[in-house]
Amino acid sequence: MIPDYQTLMRPVLSSARDGPRKISDVVDEMSDLYNLTSEERLELLPSGKQTKIANRTHWARSYMKQAGLVRNIRRGWFELTDRGRKVLEDEDTRIDSKFLEKFDEFLEFKSRDSGSDGDQILGASNASEDSSDTPEESLQLAHSRLQDALAASLLDYVRNASPAFFEQLIVDLLISMGYGGSSTDAGRALGQTGDDGVDGVIDQDALGVDQVYLQAKRYGSANSVGAPHIRDFFGALSIKKANKGIFFTTSHFTESAKRTAQDLGLRIVLIDGEELARLMMQHNVGCRDKDILHIKQIDEGYFDEDGLG
Repeated sequence: MIPDYQTLMRPVLSSARDGPRKISDVVDEMSDLYNLTSEERLELLPSGKQTKIANRTHWARSYMKQAGLVRNIRRGWFELTDRGRKVLEDEDTRIDSKFLEKFDEFLEFKSRDSGSDGDQILGASNASEDSSDTPEESLQLAHSRLQDALAASLLDYVRNASPAFFEQLIVDLLISMGYGGSSTDAGRALGQTGDDGVDGVIDQDALGVDQVYLQAKRYGSANSVGAPHIRDFFGALSIKKANKGIFFTTSHFTESAKRTAQDLGLRIVLIDGEELARLMMQHNVGCRDKDILHIKQIDEGYFDEDGLG
């Protein structure tokens, strides 16, 4: 199990007992110390840009830097301060955020609305002190929850829309994804009002040389698209002498439907409700950006004076 960043504070501090340490080496050392599996060592944050163990090790070092237990000496390296060495003398002391509050520098840091500690973004610092999550993890978890709630709301709106609106939504989505280039009539809804499925066609290129045929089922979450639906779509594509198709649903595909799509010689892509909502959010179809938060971090290379003449 990946230890939380507060659990990592003492071993990270101890790692520099014999001299300056490179933080990336300490990350590997912490992975070995806690016997992390290969999967745990590679487990990423929701952003996909950093491993959890690296993020938590960095935060442990960052918080202790704010309390004056360590200091950064050059890019990616840190060392103990006299205060840090004194703290290590008592082996029974648990070093965590509560312990760090005994130092004025850390209390001052906590009182800030936001800021940077030299390595990480120190926003929402108090939010995760009672959990295993770093502030960065807490922010990303909150964002993930907002995205999940938005996805559920989008699917509700789509399921309650008219068939004509649904078929146009599919065309709008594909055009926003780049199908048809700049052609204004690249997508054409061909569905018949009144049924739960729509057929459409969209140009795969700006000249309309290659086309992709579409079908969609506007189902509730309790319903599913089965193999017969896929075979029917395959038959429709064969009649049109088409070799590419996309099948959308607001629910999900059964395992037999997925196998049927794979077994048929034609290229049929399946987009379920979860993927449909994700694509709508990614391409701002039926939603828009409300707030944009820029999370920044120190560019250590800018402050690296070793390369100066």
